Formats: sequence, structure tokens, C-alpha cells
Amino acid sequence: MTELTTIAFDIETTGFQADDELTVVGFDSAVSSRVFLHTGTAPQTGLADRLNDALQTPVQLSLHDSEQELLNELATFVTSTLTQRDAKLVAYNGERWNGGFDLPFLRTRLCTHGLEWLFGTLPYVDVMDVFETRFNTSEDTLSGVYEELIGSELNDLDPFTDSSEAVTAWKDGAYEPLITHNVADIRRTRALMELAERYCSKSDFSMKSLEPIV
Repeated sequence: MTELTTIAFDIETTGFQADDELTVVGFDSAVSSRVFLHTGTAPQTGLADRLNDALQTPVQLSLHDSEQELLNELATFVTSTLTQRDAKLVAYNGERWNGGFDLPFLRTRLCTHGLEWLFGTLPYVDVMDVFETRFNTSEDTLSGVYEELIGSELNDLDPFTDSSEAVTAWKDGAYEPLITHNVADIRRTRALMELAERYCSKSDFSMKSLEPIV
């Protein structure tokens, strides 16, 4: 487990229906965060600089005029960067045996645009499963478990109290708090994975392949 670099993953969307769209896709490693933002055609000036002034670990940000453009660039990034590393993709309630949000939503949007699946060669771990079964916590949300076991630092960074605020923020063009929320989520996810690896055995983690049959 620990010999594979953890790449934490999280998305933001315009809603929760099948015809809603991706607005943000974020990845986090120990070195930096990589964030893709769908802005539509709204011009943005200085957004990346403002984010990096506020966040300690660097954020590499790219802006995209459409969801399809975001997905195309995302595919290039995964192929050229993530799949070239000894890495595992990690999410919190991204995809579990009984559901999850991020990967099912991404599959639908790729299918809608006629694009191929992205993560075929990456192993995947959902860290939520570990904290439900191997730690005694009173919370089950990402922010709640993080605060109980690690602290408040990344919760203090997050401008939102509920993830649903990300939908309104994108519609209002409030991209800076939207990205800051996504970065807080991916960094909380990676921090929890690192904590779990310190206290749990390999058999406590359910690692799965994301490679499709065809």
C-alpha cells in the first residue's frame, strides 16, 4: 500500500442529476494539487495567483470553456502523468460497494461525451470504508472525520460548511472559494489516507482495479 503514492481525487458538479455537469476536478499529491475548472466562457484574470497566495502547497490550475474540453485535458493529464507513476487513486465516498458519488458521476459524463474511461490502470481505494470499520468516530463526513482524528486546519481553510454550496458558487461565478473547497477536500482525503496507513494493515484496505472489461 504505502509503496504506492497516494493521489487524492474529488469533483464538484452543477448538481446530482444525470444531465448535470462537472465543474471542478481536483487531484492532490504530497508535492502539489492539480485542479481543472470549467468556467464556461467567463474570462478569469489572476485566479491562479490568488489561490497560490492563499494556499501553502502549490496549486496548478487550468481553465476550460466547456465540460468536454475539461474532460479532454483530464484524459491527457491522467495518461501522461498519473498512469506513469506508481500511484493509487484515493477518494472519500468516491465509489464503494453500495454506491458513492465521484466515479459514477464521472462515468456518466464521459459516456455522454462519447469519451473513454480514464483510470483503467490505476488501483483505487475508498478511504471512507476504512474509517467506518477500523476507527471509532462519531462522524462519517470527510470534514467531520478529519476534525475528530487530525484537527481543524483544512476545515478552517474550507469556505463552505456544506458541499452543496459548491453548486451555487459555480453558478454565481465564485470560482476562488469553489476551488479552495475542492483543494480542502482532496487534501483532507490524502491526509486521512496517510493516517489510515499508519494504523491499519494492508488487509483492512479494499483496493480495486478500475480497468473496464472491454
